[in-house]
Amino acid sequence: MLSLYIKNLIFFILQPGLVVGLIPYMLVRSKLKAILNDDFGFLSYLGIIFIILGLSIVIYCIYRFIVEGKGTLSPIHRTKALVVKGIYKYTRNPMYVGILIVLIGEVLFTSSLRLLVYTIVVAVAFHLFVIFIEEPRLTRDFKTDYLKYMNKVNRWF
Repeated sequence: MLSLYIKNLIFFILQPGLVVGLIPYMLVRSKLKAILNDDFGFLSYLGIIFIILGLSIVIYCIYRFIVEGKGTLSPIHRTKALVVKGIYKYTRNPMYVGILIVLIGEVLFTSSLRLLVYTIVVAVAFHLFVIFIEEPRLTRDFKTDYLKYMNKVNRWF
């Protein structure tokens, strides 16, 4: 079980860490110092709340993948069981939703148009990935269980 925590930590750093950490930093790094030195306004604080909320969702999802799914967030080391409890009762893709909430928080915090465009591109990429890659794979892996789950729970909200 400990090795699943370690693997998930590594995959968390490599996958969501890249999407919500490194790439956004690269997009706003030239004005980051000015943003941090300026007084925070309402949108900055709202952005911080979104970031914390989104990260909480992602971390919760990873925990469910470990405990319920016996796997990781990475397609390289997939879950052995279909994860359908907790927040997964309300959306089939809460991890992607959590990541998008973090990105929206970063947009609010930085007021960066470049980061907004990046967030939209990521959202479209997630949607296409889910439809064309993830859902067919989950259907193959979990067959009728996943089809029932698809009929019961919305893709996004």
